[in-house]
Amino acid sequence: MTFAPAPPEPAPAPTSGLLLPLLQLAALGGVLAVTPYLAFDLDQHSVPKELLLQAVAWPAAWLALRHRQRITLSLLDLLLAGWAALSVISALFATNHWLALRAVALSLGGLSLFWCAATLRREGRGHALLAGLAVAGLVAAVTALLQSYGVESPLWGESRAPGGLFGNRNFMAHFVALSLPLLYLLRLNAIGCGGQLISIIGAAMAAAALVLSRSRAAWLAVAVGFVVLVAHGLAGSIWRDSEVRRRSRGFLIALGVGVIAALALPNHLEWRSDSPYLETLTRLTDYQAGSGHGRLIQYRNTLRMVEDDPVLGVGPGNWPVAYPRYTTPGDPAYQYGAVMPTNPWPSSDWVALLAERGAPAFLLLAIAGGLMLIRGWRGLSNAVPREEALEAVTLTGFLSVLAVVGAFDAVLLLPGPNLLVWPALGALIPVGRPQLSVEIGGRRLRRIRRAIAVIGVLLVVRSGMQLAAMSVYHSGRDNTTLDRAAALDPGSYRIQMSAAAIEISRHRCDLALPHIQQARRLFPTLPAPERYLRTCTRRRR
Repeated sequence: MTFAPAPPEPAPAPTSGLLLPLLQLAALGGVLAVTPYLAFDLDQHSVPKELLLQAVAWPAAWLALRHRQRITLSLLDLLLAGWAALSVISALFATNHWLALRAVALSLGGLSLFWCAATLRREGRGHALLAGLAVAGLVAAVTALLQSYGVESPLWGESRAPGGLFGNRNFMAHFVALSLPLLYLLRLNAIGCGGQLISIIGAAMAAAALVLSRSRAAWLAVAVGFVVLVAHGLAGSIWRDSEVRRRSRGFLIALGVGVIAALALPNHLEWRSDSPYLETLTRLTDYQAGSGHGRLIQYRNTLRMVEDDPVLGVGPGNWPVAYPRYTTPGDPAYQYGAVMPTNPWPSSDWVALLAERGAPAFLLLAIAGGLMLIRGWRGLSNAVPREEALEAVTLTGFLSVLAVVGAFDAVLLLPGPNLLVWPALGALIPVGRPQLSVEIGGRRLRRIRRAIAVIGVLLVVRSGMQLAAMSVYHSGRDNTTLDRAAALDPGSYRIQMSAAAIEISRHRCDLALPHIQQARRLFPTLPAPERYLRTCTRRRR
Protein backbone atom coordinates (compact mmCIF):
# COMPACT_ATOMS: atom_id res chain seq x y z
CA MET A 1 0.00 0.00 0.00
CA THR A 2 1.26 3.47 -0.83
CA PHE A 3 0.41 6.45 1.28
CA ALA A 4 -0.08 10.03 0.24
CA PRO A 5 2.57 12.38 1.60
CA ALA A 6 1.57 13.93 4.89
CA PRO A 7 0.59 17.60 4.65
CA PRO A 8 2.66 20.08 6.61
CA GLU A 9 1.51 20.27 10.21
CA PRO A 10 -0.41 23.50 10.82
CA ALA A 11 0.85 25.92 13.37
CA PRO A 12 -0.96 25.33 16.66
CA ALA A 13 -3.54 27.85 17.71
CA PRO A 14 -2.75 29.89 20.80
CA THR A 15 -4.86 27.58 22.98
CA SER A 16 -3.41 24.24 21.85
CA GLY A 17 -0.20 24.75 23.77
CA LEU A 18 -2.25 24.74 26.98
CA LEU A 19 -4.89 22.19 25.95
CA LEU A 20 -2.42 19.48 25.04
CA PRO A 21 -0.57 19.13 28.37
CA LEU A 22 -3.83 19.68 30.25
CA LEU A 23 -5.50 16.69 28.61
CA GLN A 24 -2.35 14.57 28.80
CA LEU A 25 -1.96 15.23 32.54
CA ALA A 26 -5.67 14.61 33.06
CA ALA A 27 -5.38 11.10 31.59
CA LEU A 28 -2.40 10.41 33.84
CA GLY A 29 -4.34 11.79 36.80
CA GLY A 30 -7.19 9.44 35.86
CA VAL A 31 -4.84 6.68 36.97
CA LEU A 32 -3.07 8.32 39.91
CA ALA A 33 -5.89 10.26 41.62
CA VAL A 34 -6.88 8.33 44.74
CA THR A 35 -7.50 8.88 48.47
CA PRO A 36 -6.58 6.74 51.51
CA TYR A 37 -10.18 6.68 52.83
CA LEU A 38 -10.67 2.91 52.94
CA ALA A 39 -14.15 3.13 54.48
CA PHE A 40 -15.52 4.43 51.18
CA ASP A 41 -14.55 1.37 49.12
CA LEU A 42 -14.57 2.22 45.39
CA ASP A 43 -15.41 5.87 46.05
CA GLN A 44 -11.94 6.08 47.51
CA HIS A 45 -10.77 5.81 43.90
CA SER A 46 -13.66 7.24 41.88
CA VAL A 47 -14.42 10.51 43.71
CA PRO A 48 -10.93 12.08 43.30
CA LYS A 49 -10.97 11.03 39.64
CA GLU A 50 -14.38 12.69 39.24
CA LEU A 51 -13.04 15.88 40.77
CA LEU A 52 -10.08 15.80 38.41
CA LEU A 53 -12.32 15.28 35.39
CA GLN A 54 -14.49 18.29 36.24
CA ALA A 55 -11.45 20.40 37.11
CA VAL A 56 -9.99 19.71 33.64
CA ALA A 57 -12.99 19.37 31.31
CA TRP A 58 -14.52 22.79 31.83
CA PRO A 59 -11.32 24.89 31.84
CA ALA A 60 -10.30 22.95 28.72
CA ALA A 61 -13.59 23.86 27.01
CA TRP A 62 -13.13 27.48 28.07
CA LEU A 63 -9.66 27.47 26.51
CA ALA A 64 -10.77 25.70 23.33
CA LEU A 65 -13.34 28.43 22.65
CA ARG A 66 -10.96 31.28 23.38
CA HIS A 67 -10.39 32.36 19.76
CA ARG A 68 -13.32 30.64 18.06
CA GLN A 69 -15.65 32.76 15.96
CA ARG A 70 -17.79 29.91 14.68
CA ILE A 71 -18.80 26.44 15.89
CA THR A 72 -19.25 23.83 13.17
CA LEU A 73 -21.09 20.64 14.10
CA SER A 74 -21.09 17.38 12.17
CA LEU A 75 -23.80 14.71 12.37
CA LEU A 76 -21.73 12.92 15.04
CA ASP A 77 -21.55 16.10 17.13
CA LEU A 78 -25.31 16.57 16.87
CA LEU A 79 -25.98 12.96 17.90
CA LEU A 80 -23.74 13.28 20.96
CA ALA A 81 -25.25 16.65 21.87
CA GLY A 82 -28.73 15.11 21.60
CA TRP A 83 -27.68 12.24 23.86
CA ALA A 84 -26.37 14.72 26.42
CA ALA A 85 -29.56 16.81 26.25
CA LEU A 86 -31.81 13.78 26.79
CA SER A 87 -29.57 12.69 29.67
CA VAL A 88 -30.09 16.07 31.35
CA ILE A 89 -33.86 15.86 30.85
CA SER A 90 -33.88 12.33 32.27
CA ALA A 91 -31.95 13.57 35.31
CA LEU A 92 -34.66 16.14 36.07
CA PHE A 93 -37.18 13.33 36.63
CA ALA A 94 -34.86 11.02 38.60
CA THR A 95 -35.68 9.86 42.12
CA ASN A 96 -32.19 10.55 43.46
CA HIS A 97 -31.06 13.88 42.02
CA TRP A 98 -27.65 13.65 43.69
CA LEU A 99 -26.79 10.48 41.80
CA ALA A 100 -28.31 11.92 38.63
CA LEU A 101 -26.15 15.05 38.89
CA ARG A 102 -23.06 12.95 39.44
CA ALA A 103 -23.76 10.74 36.41
CA VAL A 104 -24.71 13.57 34.05
CA ALA A 105 -21.70 15.64 35.12
CA LEU A 106 -19.50 12.68 34.22
CA SER A 107 -21.03 12.42 30.74
CA LEU A 108 -20.88 16.16 30.09
CA GLY A 109 -17.28 16.31 31.24
CA GLY A 110 -16.40 13.43 28.94
CA LEU A 111 -18.04 15.12 25.95
CA SER A 112 -16.17 18.32 26.74
CA LEU A 113 -12.90 16.37 26.60
CA PHE A 114 -14.02 14.79 23.31
CA TRP A 115 -14.57 18.14 21.63
CA CYS A 116 -11.37 19.60 23.08
CA ALA A 117 -9.42 16.62 21.71
CA ALA A 118 -11.10 17.12 18.33
CA THR A 119 -9.83 20.71 18.43
CA LEU A 120 -6.30 19.42 18.96
CA ARG A 121 -6.70 17.02 16.04
CA ARG A 122 -7.75 19.87 13.73
CA GLU A 123 -4.66 21.79 14.86
CA GLY A 124 -2.39 18.84 14.08
CA ARG A 125 -1.70 17.94 17.73
CA GLY A 126 -3.87 14.82 18.00
CA HIS A 127 -0.93 12.41 17.69
CA ALA A 128 0.81 14.01 20.69
CA LEU A 129 -2.36 13.67 22.77
CA LEU A 130 -2.71 10.01 21.80
CA ALA A 131 0.88 9.38 22.87
CA GLY A 132 0.11 10.88 26.28
CA LEU A 133 -2.99 8.69 26.62
CA ALA A 134 -0.90 5.63 25.78
CA VAL A 135 1.54 6.51 28.55
CA ALA A 136 -1.39 6.70 30.99
CA GLY A 137 -2.22 3.11 30.10
CA LEU A 138 1.39 2.11 30.80
CA VAL A 139 1.23 3.76 34.24
CA ALA A 140 -2.03 1.93 35.01
CA ALA A 141 -0.36 -1.39 34.19
CA VAL A 142 2.65 -0.50 36.36
CA THR A 143 0.47 0.16 39.44
CA ALA A 144 -1.21 -3.23 39.00
CA LEU A 145 2.13 -4.99 38.62
CA LEU A 146 3.51 -3.31 41.72
CA GLN A 147 0.57 -4.62 43.72
CA SER A 148 0.84 -8.07 42.15
CA TYR A 149 4.49 -8.43 43.12
CA GLY A 150 4.21 -7.42 46.74
CA VAL A 151 4.50 -3.64 46.96
CA GLU A 152 2.16 -2.65 49.79
CA SER A 153 0.13 0.56 49.84
CA PRO A 154 -3.05 1.76 51.57
CA LEU A 155 -4.10 3.09 48.18
CA TRP A 156 -4.60 -0.35 46.64
CA GLY A 157 -7.93 -2.15 46.75
CA GLU A 158 -6.81 -5.31 48.52
CA SER A 159 -10.06 -7.26 48.10
CA ARG A 160 -10.03 -6.87 44.32
CA ALA A 161 -6.31 -7.19 43.55
CA PRO A 162 -4.55 -6.39 41.35
CA GLY A 163 -6.53 -3.23 40.72
CA GLY A 164 -3.65 -0.87 41.40
CA LEU A 165 -4.91 2.67 41.83
CA PHE A 166 -8.31 1.75 40.36
CA GLY A 167 -9.18 -0.36 43.40
CA ASN A 168 -10.63 -3.12 41.24
CA ARG A 169 -8.80 -5.54 38.94
CA ASN A 170 -11.55 -5.39 36.31
CA PHE A 171 -11.51 -1.59 36.16
CA MET A 172 -7.75 -1.59 35.82
CA ALA A 173 -7.88 -4.25 33.12
CA HIS A 174 -10.50 -2.34 31.11
CA PHE A 175 -8.38 0.82 31.20
CA VAL A 176 -5.25 -1.07 30.14
CA ALA A 177 -7.12 -2.96 27.39
CA LEU A 178 -8.35 0.35 26.00
CA SER A 179 -4.84 1.75 26.03
CA LEU A 180 -3.36 -1.17 24.03
CA PRO A 181 -4.47 0.13 20.59
CA LEU A 182 -2.98 3.51 21.55
CA LEU A 183 0.31 1.90 22.55
CA TYR A 184 0.30 0.08 19.22
CA LEU A 185 -0.27 3.35 17.36
CA LEU A 186 2.58 4.92 19.33
CA ARG A 187 4.80 2.04 18.19
CA LEU A 188 3.84 2.54 14.54
CA ASN A 189 4.16 6.32 14.52
CA ALA A 190 7.15 6.81 16.83
CA ILE A 191 10.00 8.70 15.16
CA GLY A 192 12.68 8.50 17.83
CA CYS A 193 13.84 5.72 20.10
CA GLY A 194 11.97 7.15 23.08
CA GLY A 195 8.48 6.58 21.70
CA GLN A 196 9.33 3.10 20.40
CA LEU A 197 10.86 2.10 23.74
CA ILE A 198 7.82 3.34 25.68
CA SER A 199 5.46 1.44 23.38
CA ILE A 200 7.45 -1.80 23.67
CA ILE A 201 7.75 -1.59 27.45
CA GLY A 202 4.09 -0.56 27.65
CA ALA A 203 3.00 -3.53 25.54
CA ALA A 204 4.87 -6.01 27.74
CA MET A 205 3.62 -4.51 30.99
CA ALA A 206 0.06 -4.13 29.70
CA ALA A 207 0.01 -7.78 28.62
CA ALA A 208 1.34 -8.90 32.01
CA ALA A 209 -1.19 -6.78 33.91
CA LEU A 210 -4.05 -8.10 31.78
CA VAL A 211 -3.05 -11.71 32.37
CA LEU A 212 -2.72 -11.17 36.13
CA SER A 213 -6.08 -9.39 36.29
CA ARG A 214 -7.99 -12.49 35.14
CA SER A 215 -10.58 -10.09 33.72
CA ARG A 216 -12.58 -12.09 31.20
CA ALA A 217 -14.15 -8.97 29.68
CA ALA A 218 -10.72 -7.43 29.09
CA TRP A 219 -9.30 -10.65 27.64
CA LEU A 220 -12.24 -11.01 25.27
CA ALA A 221 -12.10 -7.33 24.33
CA VAL A 222 -8.41 -7.51 23.43
CA ALA A 223 -9.03 -10.59 21.30
CA VAL A 224 -11.95 -8.94 19.46
CA GLY A 225 -10.02 -5.69 19.05
CA PHE A 226 -7.04 -7.55 17.59
CA VAL A 227 -9.23 -9.39 15.08
CA VAL A 228 -10.96 -6.17 13.99
CA LEU A 229 -7.68 -4.29 13.75
CA VAL A 230 -6.10 -7.02 11.59
CA ALA A 231 -9.19 -7.34 9.39
CA HIS A 232 -9.34 -3.58 8.85
CA GLY A 233 -5.65 -3.46 8.00
CA LEU A 234 -6.06 -6.31 5.50
CA ALA A 235 -9.04 -4.60 3.89
CA GLY A 236 -6.91 -1.51 3.31
CA SER A 237 -3.72 -3.44 2.49
CA ILE A 238 -1.93 -1.54 5.23
CA TRP A 239 0.22 -4.57 6.11
CA ARG A 240 1.97 -4.34 2.74
CA ASP A 241 4.05 -1.54 4.19
CA SER A 242 7.33 -3.16 5.33
CA GLU A 243 7.90 -0.69 8.15
CA VAL A 244 4.41 -1.33 9.54
CA ARG A 245 5.04 -5.08 9.46
CA ARG A 246 8.42 -4.75 11.17
CA ARG A 247 7.11 -2.58 13.97
CA SER A 248 4.02 -4.78 14.39
CA ARG A 249 6.25 -7.83 14.89
CA GLY A 250 8.16 -6.03 17.62
CA PHE A 251 4.91 -5.10 19.34
CA LEU A 252 3.60 -8.68 19.20
CA ILE A 253 6.88 -10.01 20.60
CA ALA A 254 6.63 -7.56 23.49
CA LEU A 255 3.06 -8.73 24.19
CA GLY A 256 4.25 -12.33 24.21
CA VAL A 257 7.09 -11.55 26.59
CA GLY A 258 4.63 -9.89 28.97
CA VAL A 259 2.27 -12.87 28.90
CA ILE A 260 5.09 -15.37 29.53
CA ALA A 261 6.54 -13.27 32.36
CA ALA A 262 3.13 -13.01 34.07
CA LEU A 263 2.66 -16.78 33.91
CA ALA A 264 6.21 -17.68 34.93
CA LEU A 265 7.09 -15.22 37.69
CA PRO A 266 5.73 -15.91 41.21
CA ASN A 267 3.39 -13.21 42.49
CA HIS A 268 1.59 -12.27 45.70
CA LEU A 269 -1.95 -12.75 44.37
CA GLU A 270 -3.86 -15.28 46.42
CA TRP A 271 -6.00 -17.11 43.88
CA ARG A 272 -8.03 -20.03 45.18
CA SER A 273 -7.61 -22.10 42.04
CA ASP A 274 -4.49 -24.17 41.29
CA SER A 275 -4.64 -23.06 37.63
CA PRO A 276 -6.31 -19.64 37.85
CA TYR A 277 -5.36 -18.32 34.40
CA LEU A 278 -6.29 -21.52 32.57
CA GLU A 279 -9.58 -21.58 34.46
CA THR A 280 -10.35 -18.02 33.38
CA LEU A 281 -9.48 -18.86 29.78
CA THR A 282 -11.70 -21.94 29.68
CA ARG A 283 -14.62 -19.96 31.18
CA LEU A 284 -14.14 -16.95 28.92
CA THR A 285 -17.65 -17.14 27.44
CA ASP A 286 -19.36 -19.19 30.15
CA TYR A 287 -22.83 -17.81 30.85
CA GLN A 288 -24.40 -20.89 32.47
CA ALA A 289 -22.73 -20.52 35.88
CA GLY A 290 -20.86 -18.06 38.07
CA SER A 291 -20.65 -14.36 37.27
CA GLY A 292 -21.68 -14.94 33.64
CA HIS A 293 -25.02 -16.41 34.70
CA GLY A 294 -25.41 -13.68 37.31
CA ARG A 295 -24.97 -11.04 34.63
CA LEU A 296 -27.77 -12.55 32.54
CA ILE A 297 -30.11 -12.42 35.54
CA GLN A 298 -29.11 -8.82 36.23
CA TYR A 299 -29.56 -7.81 32.57
CA ARG A 300 -32.98 -9.45 32.39
CA ASN A 301 -34.17 -7.71 35.55
CA THR A 302 -32.69 -4.38 34.46
CA LEU A 303 -34.39 -4.50 31.08
CA ARG A 304 -37.72 -4.64 32.89
CA MET A 305 -36.97 -1.06 33.93
CA VAL A 306 -37.04 -0.14 30.24
CA GLU A 307 -40.52 -1.60 29.91
CA ASP A 308 -41.76 0.70 32.69
CA ASP A 309 -39.77 3.83 31.71
CA PRO A 310 -38.91 3.50 28.00
CA VAL A 311 -38.58 7.20 27.16
CA LEU A 312 -36.54 8.80 29.93
CA GLY A 313 -35.49 5.76 31.96
CA VAL A 314 -35.14 5.72 35.73
CA GLY A 315 -32.63 8.57 35.68
CA PRO A 316 -28.85 8.75 35.19
CA GLY A 317 -27.03 7.00 38.01
CA ASN A 318 -30.34 5.78 39.49
CA TRP A 319 -30.00 2.10 38.64
CA PRO A 320 -29.24 1.11 42.28
CA VAL A 321 -32.24 3.17 43.41
CA ALA A 322 -34.66 1.36 41.10
CA TYR A 323 -33.16 -2.13 40.99
CA PRO A 324 -34.61 -3.41 44.32
CA ARG A 325 -38.07 -3.19 42.71
CA TYR A 326 -36.96 -5.52 39.91
CA THR A 327 -34.74 -8.06 41.63
CA THR A 328 -35.85 -11.69 41.69
CA PRO A 329 -35.17 -14.56 44.14
CA GLY A 330 -31.69 -15.95 43.71
CA ASP A 331 -30.39 -12.78 42.05
CA PRO A 332 -26.63 -12.61 42.83
CA ALA A 333 -26.65 -8.87 42.05
CA TYR A 334 -28.82 -8.23 45.14
CA GLN A 335 -27.52 -9.05 48.63
CA TYR A 336 -30.54 -9.37 50.86
CA GLY A 337 -30.00 -7.87 54.30
CA ALA A 338 -27.09 -5.64 53.31
CA VAL A 339 -27.25 -1.92 54.04
CA MET A 340 -26.46 -1.31 50.36
CA PRO A 341 -27.56 -4.53 48.59
CA THR A 342 -26.36 -3.68 45.05
CA ASN A 343 -23.30 -2.33 43.31
CA PRO A 344 -23.41 1.36 42.31
CA TRP A 345 -23.65 0.31 38.65
CA PRO A 346 -24.91 -2.71 36.71
CA SER A 347 -22.40 -4.95 34.97
CA SER A 348 -22.79 -3.28 31.58
CA ASP A 349 -22.51 0.27 30.29
CA TRP A 350 -24.99 -0.36 27.53
CA VAL A 351 -27.67 -1.97 29.71
CA ALA A 352 -27.22 0.80 32.28
CA LEU A 353 -27.46 3.63 29.76
CA LEU A 354 -30.59 2.09 28.21
CA ALA A 355 -32.34 1.59 31.56
CA GLU A 356 -31.24 4.86 33.15
CA ARG A 357 -31.59 7.33 30.26
CA GLY A 358 -34.24 5.71 28.11
CA ALA A 359 -34.42 4.21 24.63
CA PRO A 360 -34.21 7.51 22.65
CA ALA A 361 -30.98 8.60 24.37
CA PHE A 362 -29.51 5.13 24.03
CA LEU A 363 -30.42 5.04 20.34
CA LEU A 364 -28.63 8.36 19.72
CA LEU A 365 -25.49 7.08 21.44
CA ALA A 366 -25.64 3.77 19.56
CA ILE A 367 -25.98 5.56 16.20
CA ALA A 368 -23.08 7.83 17.18
CA GLY A 369 -20.96 4.77 17.97
CA GLY A 370 -21.87 3.19 14.64
CA LEU A 371 -21.00 6.40 12.82
CA MET A 372 -17.61 6.49 14.57
CA LEU A 373 -16.94 2.94 13.39
CA ILE A 374 -17.96 3.78 9.82
CA ARG A 375 -15.71 6.83 9.77
CA GLY A 376 -12.83 4.73 11.02
CA TRP A 377 -13.42 1.96 8.48
CA ARG A 378 -13.72 4.45 5.61
CA GLY A 379 -10.70 6.41 6.83
CA LEU A 380 -8.27 3.90 5.34
CA SER A 381 -7.53 4.55 1.69
CA ASN A 382 -4.67 5.34 -0.64
CA ALA A 383 -5.68 9.00 -0.57
CA VAL A 384 -4.81 9.64 3.07
CA PRO A 385 -1.42 10.20 4.70
CA ARG A 386 0.21 7.23 6.40
CA GLU A 387 -0.41 8.66 9.88
CA GLU A 388 -4.14 9.07 9.24
CA ALA A 389 -4.40 5.56 7.83
CA LEU A 390 -2.85 4.10 10.97
CA GLU A 391 -5.15 6.21 13.15
CA ALA A 392 -8.16 4.85 11.23
CA VAL A 393 -7.08 1.27 11.96
CA THR A 394 -6.46 2.16 15.60
CA LEU A 395 -9.92 3.74 15.85
CA THR A 396 -11.74 0.59 14.75
CA GLY A 397 -9.69 -1.53 17.16
CA PHE A 398 -10.27 0.94 20.00
CA LEU A 399 -14.04 1.05 19.40
CA SER A 400 -14.18 -2.75 19.34
CA VAL A 401 -12.43 -2.99 22.70
CA LEU A 402 -14.75 -0.32 24.14
CA ALA A 403 -17.85 -2.10 22.83
CA VAL A 404 -16.85 -5.40 24.47
CA VAL A 405 -15.71 -4.13 27.87
CA GLY A 406 -18.75 -1.84 28.00
CA ALA A 407 -21.00 -4.83 27.32
CA PHE A 408 -19.75 -6.73 30.38
CA ASP A 409 -18.89 -4.07 32.94
CA ALA A 410 -19.02 -0.39 33.88
CA VAL A 411 -16.61 1.72 31.79
CA LEU A 412 -18.18 4.98 30.62
CA LEU A 413 -20.00 5.08 33.96
CA LEU A 414 -16.63 5.61 35.68
CA PRO A 415 -14.44 8.75 35.74
CA GLY A 416 -11.08 7.07 35.07
CA PRO A 417 -11.99 5.59 31.67
CA ASN A 418 -13.79 8.82 30.70
CA LEU A 419 -10.44 10.61 30.98
CA LEU A 420 -9.05 8.15 28.43
CA VAL A 421 -11.93 7.18 26.14
CA TRP A 422 -13.39 10.54 25.14
CA PRO A 423 -10.05 12.30 24.45
CA ALA A 424 -8.89 9.26 22.46
CA LEU A 425 -12.04 9.26 20.32
CA GLY A 426 -11.80 13.01 19.75
CA ALA A 427 -8.17 12.67 18.62
CA LEU A 428 -8.79 9.63 16.40
CA ILE A 429 -12.06 10.35 14.60
CA PRO A 430 -11.73 12.14 11.24
CA VAL A 431 -13.58 15.43 10.94
CA GLY A 432 -17.07 14.86 9.55
CA ARG A 433 -19.07 16.82 7.00
CA PRO A 434 -20.49 20.00 8.59
CA GLN A 435 -24.22 19.87 9.28
CA LEU A 436 -24.65 23.03 11.32
CA SER A 437 -22.53 26.15 11.66
CA VAL A 438 -23.18 28.75 14.34
CA GLU A 439 -21.58 32.17 14.63
CA ILE A 440 -20.39 32.69 18.22
CA GLY A 441 -18.08 35.67 18.00
CA GLY A 442 -18.19 38.78 20.16
CA ARG A 443 -20.78 39.03 22.91
CA ARG A 444 -22.21 35.55 22.28
CA LEU A 445 -18.79 33.98 22.76
CA ARG A 446 -18.33 35.82 26.06
CA ARG A 447 -21.71 34.54 27.28
CA ILE A 448 -20.91 30.98 26.30
CA ARG A 449 -17.54 31.05 28.02
CA ARG A 450 -19.12 32.65 31.09
CA ALA A 451 -21.72 29.86 31.21
CA ILE A 452 -18.99 27.24 30.88
CA ALA A 453 -17.06 28.86 33.72
CA VAL A 454 -20.14 28.91 36.00
CA ILE A 455 -21.06 25.29 35.23
CA GLY A 456 -17.46 24.22 35.74
CA VAL A 457 -17.15 25.97 39.09
CA LEU A 458 -20.42 24.47 40.35
CA LEU A 459 -19.47 20.94 39.34
CA VAL A 460 -15.95 21.25 40.74
CA VAL A 461 -17.34 22.55 44.02
CA ARG A 462 -19.84 19.68 44.12
CA SER A 463 -17.13 17.05 43.57
CA GLY A 464 -14.87 18.86 46.02
CA MET A 465 -17.58 18.71 48.68
CA GLN A 466 -17.86 14.96 48.19
CA LEU A 467 -14.13 14.62 48.74
CA ALA A 468 -14.23 16.96 51.73
CA ALA A 469 -17.05 14.92 53.27
CA MET A 470 -14.98 11.76 52.95
CA SER A 471 -12.05 13.49 54.62
CA VAL A 472 -14.19 14.78 57.49
CA TYR A 473 -15.84 11.38 58.00
CA HIS A 474 -12.41 9.73 58.03
CA SER A 475 -11.19 12.10 60.75
CA GLY A 476 -13.52 10.93 63.51
CA ARG A 477 -16.85 9.44 64.62
CA ASP A 478 -18.20 12.00 67.08
CA ASN A 479 -21.59 13.59 66.54
CA THR A 480 -20.24 16.92 65.29
CA THR A 481 -17.93 15.27 62.77
CA LEU A 482 -20.66 13.02 61.40
CA ASP A 483 -23.05 15.95 61.00
CA ARG A 484 -20.39 17.98 59.19
CA ALA A 485 -19.67 15.11 56.79
CA ALA A 486 -23.39 14.62 56.08
CA ALA A 487 -23.85 18.36 55.52
CA LEU A 488 -20.96 18.49 53.07
CA ASP A 489 -22.36 15.60 51.04
CA PRO A 490 -26.13 15.24 51.63
CA GLY A 491 -26.29 12.80 48.72
CA SER A 492 -24.00 10.21 50.31
CA TYR A 493 -26.14 7.25 51.37
CA ARG A 494 -23.06 5.64 52.88
CA ILE A 495 -22.37 8.60 55.19
CA GLN A 496 -26.02 8.97 56.18
CA MET A 497 -26.43 5.29 57.05
CA SER A 498 -23.06 5.10 58.80
CA ALA A 499 -23.91 8.12 60.91
CA ALA A 500 -27.33 6.63 61.72
CA ALA A 501 -25.81 3.28 62.71
CA ILE A 502 -23.25 4.93 64.99
CA GLU A 503 -25.90 7.04 66.73
CA ILE A 504 -28.21 4.04 67.15
CA SER A 505 -25.34 2.10 68.74
CA ARG A 506 -25.00 5.00 71.20
CA HIS A 507 -28.76 4.89 71.90
CA ARG A 508 -29.19 8.36 70.39
CA CYS A 509 -32.09 7.81 68.04
CA ASP A 510 -32.91 11.52 68.19
CA LEU A 511 -29.59 12.17 66.43
CA ALA A 512 -29.93 9.16 64.11
CA LEU A 513 -33.41 10.05 62.85
CA PRO A 514 -32.40 12.93 60.49
CA HIS A 515 -29.80 10.69 58.84
CA ILE A 516 -32.31 7.82 58.45
CA GLN A 517 -34.87 10.12 56.87
CA GLN A 518 -32.32 11.51 54.42
CA ALA A 519 -31.22 7.98 53.51
CA ARG A 520 -34.88 7.07 52.84
CA ARG A 521 -35.23 10.04 50.51
CA LEU A 522 -32.09 9.01 48.62
CA PHE A 523 -33.02 5.32 48.32
CA PRO A 524 -36.75 4.93 49.04
CA THR A 525 -36.79 1.31 47.81
CA LEU A 526 -34.09 -0.03 50.16
CA PRO A 527 -35.12 -1.90 53.33
CA ALA A 528 -32.15 -0.88 55.52
CA PRO A 529 -33.42 2.64 56.42
CA GLU A 530 -36.78 1.12 57.37
CA ARG A 531 -35.02 -1.39 59.62
CA TYR A 532 -33.13 1.40 61.36
CA LEU A 533 -36.35 3.35 61.79
CA ARG A 534 -38.12 0.35 63.34
CA THR A 535 -35.22 -0.12 65.73
CA CYS A 536 -35.57 3.45 66.94
CA THR A 537 -39.34 3.13 67.20
CA ARG A 538 -39.02 0.05 69.44
CA ARG A 539 -36.52 1.81 71.67
CA ARG A 540 -38.83 4.76 72.12
CA ARG A 541 -41.54 2.43 73.35
